[in-house]
Amino acid sequence: MSLQQCSNDKIEVIRTQPDQSLGCSIIDEQGRELPITEEMIQDACRNLEKLLVEPAKQD
Repeated sequence: MSLQQCSNDKIEVIRTQPDQSLGCSIIDEQGRELPITEEMIQDACRNLEKLLVEPAKQD
C-alpha cells in the first residue's frame, strides 16, 4: 500500500487516561511551553489527508 491509498484499518489505542500527555511540547509565540495532545496530532493528520492527491498514472 502506498501513502496515497486510503485505509480503513482500525488500530486500537489503549490509554491510561483520556488526556494523557504524549511527553512532548511546542513553544508558542509568547514563549510558553504547550503539551502536544493527541487531538492536535489527529487534527494535523486529517489536514494532511485532505492535501493528498492521486498520483499521475505511469505509462
